[in-house]
Order: sequence, then structure tokens, then C-alpha cells
Amino acid sequence: MPKKPSTKTAATKASRTAKALAPRPTRAVVVESDARFTEVVELIAAARSRAYQAVNAELVSLYWQLGEYISRKIASAEWGDGVVEELAASLARRFPGLRGFTRPNLFRMRQFYETYRSNRKVSALLRQLPWTHHLLILGQAKSAEAREFYILAATKERWSSRELERQIRSGAVLRDARATKAVSPALRQTHPDALGELKNAYNLEFLALPDGHSEADLHGALLRHLGRFLTELGRDFCFVGSQYPVQVGNQDFAIDLVFFHRGLRCLVAFELKTEKFKPADLGQLSFYVEALDRDVKKPHERLSIGVLLCATKDDEVVEYALARTTSPTLVAEYQTFLPPKELLRAKLHELYAQLSPDETTPVSKPTLTRSRKRP
Repeated sequence: MPKKPSTKTAATKASRTAKALAPRPTRAVVVESDARFTEVVELIAAARSRAYQAVNAELVSLYWQLGEYISRKIASAEWGDGVVEELAASLARRFPGLRGFTRPNLFRMRQFYETYRSNRKVSALLRQLPWTHHLLILGQAKSAEAREFYILAATKERWSSRELERQIRSGAVLRDARATKAVSPALRQTHPDALGELKNAYNLEFLALPDGHSEADLHGALLRHLGRFLTELGRDFCFVGSQYPVQVGNQDFAIDLVFFHRGLRCLVAFELKTEKFKPADLGQLSFYVEALDRDVKKPHERLSIGVLLCATKDDEVVEYALARTTSPTLVAEYQTFLPPKELLRAKLHELYAQLSPDETTPVSKPTLTRSRKRP
């Protein structure tokens, strides 16, 4: 006969059960309390961000000044390479625990100054990038034009050091930079600001797609590497769904990929094609954009945009197909390999045009190209 549980044990179990089933107001109160302080949290986060940017700007300015000083000393034959090593040792003794002032780093500061001292346009942007970005660009971008491009692009797109390195490895500087994008007149009219946010070509070399891949292969690879694809798309893209369902009449349809762009404040539908562009593809994309606008778009959002991402396209065929399209659409290519170098200067010009005056002028202090007079 099973032993009857004691009264104390039964009471303990009942108490535990009651506690488990009872509502827990503490978390709700905390969440509600946190919601009341959202503005304070945002103020602190903004201040921390500004403080980080200010510290970074001062650090880069210091490295520039040290690089200039070392360059002048060596150029005037006052110093040899051995003196720089002595300087590094002296700094280590005077500031124990202070990192970043080793002999190799001091020579990198000299290289930093000598590389950009004659380029006033670039020098105005140098303080907006962390020192790690500059080391990557100096070490991996070989030509002056390439370095200029990556400084501009990293500033505009706010690339992390990891993304900057990927862009350099993948040859972003070599991609097609035509200023005229393959967009419909409706897109230019309803979303003129989208021309700076959407690209002609997207580099998908990180997918490692085999030759002869299918649309299912492309779609699956993009989902597996969604984070990297979002970075390639650019800032402000947020993922909404894959094979996004829309119903029209009694029929069900699925859009390959749907995103929301915070800056443009609209949904962006991506239709994937692994073959050369065909005019008929635009009809399907326009249908999807219309369905999003009628049944998915929120009242406060702007009209949706459609992007047809295809393996290759004939520009003249695209131009004819888009001319009479009333839907805000764009045709872009995806690349799984590095294209030949072309139109770098056009891309640099485009990047300079996209950067606002505030982004090309330091917050404080004169530009770094202003050197101190020699004694």
C-alpha cells in the first residue's frame, strides 16, 4: 500500500503549484516602467555614440599629428629608423600599459599621413572612420583611387571593420558604377530618393553558388546568408519574409523575398531570376507590388517598390521594358564573381555626390591636411 504523503509535504507542493499558477506582475511592472524611460535611454545611447565618435576623431587626429611629426623628422634627416624605435620604447616607459604606440604602429601613422596629406577631399573624412578601418584600407587597397573609394563607401554605408574587409576582398571597387540605374519612370516619380539606396548590381560571391544554379539554390543560399545579404543591400533594409504569401481572388501567390526599408518607409519586393532578363518578368513583379500596396501596406507607409534581381540583362531591352511600366520597379543584376575593373572614377564621383556637406566636413577642428609650419 503506497505511503500517504504528510500534511507538510502536501502543503509545500500546493504552495509551489499556487506560486507557479499565480500571475507574476514583477516583469510586467518592469517592462511598463522601462517603457516610461525610453526617451531617457535614447538620450544616453545617443550621448554614448557621440562620445565614441569624439574619442575616435581625437585618436585619429593624434595619429595624424604623430605621423606628420615623424615624417618631417625623417625627411629632414634629423631622425633615422632607429630613433622611431627609441621613441616607441620611451613611450612604453613613460606610459606603461598604453597600447598602440609600438614601432610598427608609429610607422603606420607616418604612412597614414604621407598617403593622404595631398588629398584635401579625403582628409576631411578621415576622422569619421575608426583607426582599424584605416589600417585595413592602407594594407589592402593598393591604388590611391581604391583607397579613396573605400573611405567614401565605408563612411556613407557605415561599414563595420569586418564588412569593410569583405568589401575589399570581394572587389567592391571593381563593380559597375553606372550613374544611370535601370528604373521605371514611376519609381523616379514616387521615390526619387530610392535611386541612392538601390544598386545596379549586387555582389553575392559569399553564396559560393555553383555554375548552373537554380532559383531554389539562389533563394536558399540567400536565406542561409541573410545577414550578409542585408549588409550588401545597404543600410535600413529589414527582412519581412520569404515566399511571402499574397492572395488575389481565389488564388495564392508567393513573393520570393520581402523587405522593409526604414529610410524610404516602404515595402520592397525582390523577385529572383537566374537567367537573362525577360520583359515578361516585369509583369509578374508589378503584380506583386500592386498586391502589397492593396493588401499589406500600412496606411502610413509609402508605395511599395519591386526589384527584379536577375543573372544578367541587356540594358536596351530593360530600357524598353521599363519605359511604359506604371509600377515603381527596378532591374538589377547579381554577381557571383568579380567583374573586370571599370568606371572607378564615375563611382567615386557618385559617392561624393551622395555624401552631404555635413558628412564631408569634420565636426570640429580644421581638416587634417593643414600642417604645422616647420621650425
